[in-house]
Amino acid sequence: MIQLLFLVLVAEAAVAAVLLFKTPLRKLAVLGIDRLKRGRRAPVAVKTVAGVVLALLASTLYSLAEISGRTGESESGGVALSPTDQILFSRHLLEASLMGYSLFLALIIDRLHQYIRELRGLKKNVEAVSKHNKMLEEAKHGRSEETKKYQEEIAALNEDMKKLKLQVQEKTEEVHVAEDKALAIRKQSESLLLEYDRLLEDNQHLREQLRSIDLRLSSS
Repeated sequence: MIQLLFLVLVAEAAVAAVLLFKTPLRKLAVLGIDRLKRGRRAPVAVKTVAGVVLALLASTLYSLAEISGRTGESESGGVALSPTDQILFSRHLLEASLMGYSLFLALIIDRLHQYIRELRGLKKNVEAVSKHNKMLEEAKHGRSEETKKYQEEIAALNEDMKKLKLQVQEKTEEVHVAEDKALAIRKQSESLLLEYDRLLEDNQHLREQLRSIDLRLSSS
């Protein structure tokens, strides 16, 4: 389970990194996400997977709460938490962290994809308005009778261009914010990998302690 979650987390981090930088891979990633969202059964499958992950996360958090409750009872009774409970607590905590980061990265990827699509649409609109503006300016010199009408249309189109440019600037700022969040998640995932290695060492140490305790009990 933990290995699978790590694979999912690494894959999501890779997709987020691809979406952050303007490369040919970004186009492929955007096309792949477009097809995933436009499929008939794809949205239902994605929602189902997200629901299963949320259910597993809730179950894991409930298990953590149970172990924490036993910890409080053990401290009040003067009995330390058993090594098995310590292992289970560490494992559930790691699983909950991985699932939480995975869901957050999925949300970041979805936002980045949406911002990229909106930016492309806005840029196409700006280019179309610019071409129309040039055509109107050329026609203005050819037809003196319609000069006033063309000037009004050009003024309106210029206002539309200003609005579209402001929208592009706002979306660009939102993309930068999303990119900063994605980079922060990548750094957190790297620290989480280090924490996973440490937990594996602790797990091995606790298992050795359990074996020694079992040997003592069996010898007595």
